[in-house]
Amino acid sequence: MSNETVTRAEVTDAIVREVGVTRQESADLLDRTLELIGAALEHEEEVKLARFGNFVVRSKSAREGRNPKTGEEAPIAARRVVTFRPSPMLKALVGRD
Repeated sequence: MSNETVTRAEVTDAIVREVGVTRQESADLLDRTLELIGAALEHEEEVKLARFGNFVVRSKSAREGRNPKTGEEAPIAARRVVTFRPSPMLKALVGRD
């Protein structure tokens, strides 16, 4: 895998090498996994991946923001956002505690 960005294709290739399935099966497996995670988050369920981290949907309330170029105030609508909290193991791997 590259040093800067890991792509879907690189993850697919890694699954092929590590698991020994075909490239198509690997791509299907990755796609289905991401679909399941997305569907759970869409229903505001928390996704916990052991030794990796947690994905959580948070609700942010409406607020007044500011256009950084013009300084004009602008309303920011209420919205839901996905947050990620890395596991202690992942933090240790990355080297940040």
